[in-house]
Amino acid sequence: MANFTPEELRLAEPQPIGESTLEAWYMDDSDADQRLPHRLEPNQPCSLQALRALGVLSWKLDADKYENDPKLEAIRKVRGYSYTEVLEISPDRLPGYAEKVKMFYEEHIHTDEEIRYILDGTGYFDVRDLDDRWIRIKCAKGDLLILPEGIYHRFTLGTDDYIKVRPAAVCASCVQGVVCVSRVQGVVCASCGV
Repeated sequence: MANFTPEELRLAEPQPIGESTLEAWYMDDSDADQRLPHRLEPNQPCSLQALRALGVLSWKLDADKYENDPKLEAIRKVRGYSYTEVLEISPDRLPGYAEKVKMFYEEHIHTDEEIRYILDGTGYFDVRDLDDRWIRIKCAKGDLLILPEGIYHRFTLGTDDYIKVRPAAVCASCVQGVVCVSRVQGVVCASCGV
């Protein structure tokens, strides 16, 4: 078992619910542009307590200092994430952008946590609750979101068509093979075969 300092454990704790700026709501069934908010009328917010009950964790970090952030380093150390990369997803930065964004939006599931740190731009993670309803989670600059293994989910960008994200994993093969970004690269994870 790894040894962590009390400070590392404190820094790695998810943001207290009362301090979180994360916004989530139950989605409508519209087939309109996936990049739109898709709120029910009237809006039905999803509480952060409900997200935590599903295993979704979040932090608000300073994305401008991600390379030297002690809180981010503590989260990575305590959770065992040794691999990260920075990806920019936009029509002018990702070849085959339209097809890949459609692929990200396909519902899928992973055998490991999905970790995303938003460095710039906006996007939405959609997760299914225990009643099979879609919950949309808005992610913006500074949001670090962890989806637990085994939760059905999908991802799309916001209408600005841009996001800069830093995925993380225990190993490079898990980022390349398990997370949906792997499908962009066409790589299969050597660890899990997904």
